[in-house]
Amino acid sequence: MSDFFQWLAGLSPLLQIPVILLSFAVVIGLVLAFVEVSTNRGRGFAILRLLAAVLVPVVILLLLGLYASVMWVAAVAAVLGLAVYFYDRRSRSGAGTFLQLTGFLAPAMFLLAIGLIYPTIRTAISAFMTNDGSGFAGLANFAWVFTSPDGLTALLNTLVWVLVAPVVSTIIGLAYAAFIDKSRGEKFFKLLVFMPMAISFVGASIIFKFFYDARQGEQIGVLNAIITAFGAKPVDWLGLEPWNTLFLVIILIWTQAGFAMVILSAAIKAVPAEQLEAAALDGTTPWQSFMNVTLPGIRSSVIVVLTTISIASLKVYDIVSSMTGGRSETTVLAYEMVRQFQLGSRTGYSSALAVVLFVLVLPIIIYNVRQQKKQGGTR
Repeated sequence: MSDFFQWLAGLSPLLQIPVILLSFAVVIGLVLAFVEVSTNRGRGFAILRLLAAVLVPVVILLLLGLYASVMWVAAVAAVLGLAVYFYDRRSRSGAGTFLQLTGFLAPAMFLLAIGLIYPTIRTAISAFMTNDGSGFAGLANFAWVFTSPDGLTALLNTLVWVLVAPVVSTIIGLAYAAFIDKSRGEKFFKLLVFMPMAISFVGASIIFKFFYDARQGEQIGVLNAIITAFGAKPVDWLGLEPWNTLFLVIILIWTQAGFAMVILSAAIKAVPAEQLEAAALDGTTPWQSFMNVTLPGIRSSVIVVLTTISIASLKVYDIVSSMTGGRSETTVLAYEMVRQFQLGSRTGYSSALAVVLFVLVLPIIIYNVRQQKKQGGTR
């Protein structure tokens, strides 16, 4: 495989593109051909299925270049392929069904393995190794996360982000969706709130950097231009600890309030009109109708919005990097993870931060999945 890429790199750029497309087309064609013939009956097709089940894992390992040191892995792959073939042959669903399913899922599973599973395992192992990877460090890296000034600051700031941003964004989105619903100019007003969603976190940070900017002479920052117009001195908003973290959180709230508004607005419109009419006939006020009828009816959507923004808050990196670079006690786990890696010889600290971040994100994802299952079960 490395020889192929070296050969490809030697071609002109104009030839590299068609070669890559042709190679991709050949691979897809082979997969589709295998899927097409996998369910056909007959001795010839059975032989083809057997060859595919045994040879495909071996060829993949050979192309990856593993034969130089671990040739036995190819033999193991062949044995596993043989086992898959016989399992498929005894399947009640019919000959070739399991192999057909494997043919469809294999590319996605391969990409998932090299893009997610392998890096996760590698990072988890590095978290328990020394910074230079020379030996086992036990829990020393995690002790550093929870005792060092950088680690504690990143952890506490991340908790502030995940507690403030999701709640405030959801409240703003819900209030906007409820008040603007069925009003004149609804589409226009909702568009104004949703527009920040089209801006990247870096773009939003640049906009707010001009908003918070502080200078000695003429002020170009909006806030300082206002306060200096009344005779006050300019304020270094991004250096004002600990409030500067909240000033950064405002950027995420500004970008995510539109997302919350769209999801919750659609959920509000899906609340059965009969329930609202029944509540009105019972003499409930609009506030009571909203709290007792509308809000319980959109509970699942509120959970989705809260969990989604919570995950974004835990992973936030762009805003901190663009606005402060982690200075003035504004660092967070995601930014500190990258910073420790860039400092050099600190892969253990960086991996430990990544594991802590993963542990914080995992319960939110599990809770979200369970709520989705419950919602599907009630339907």
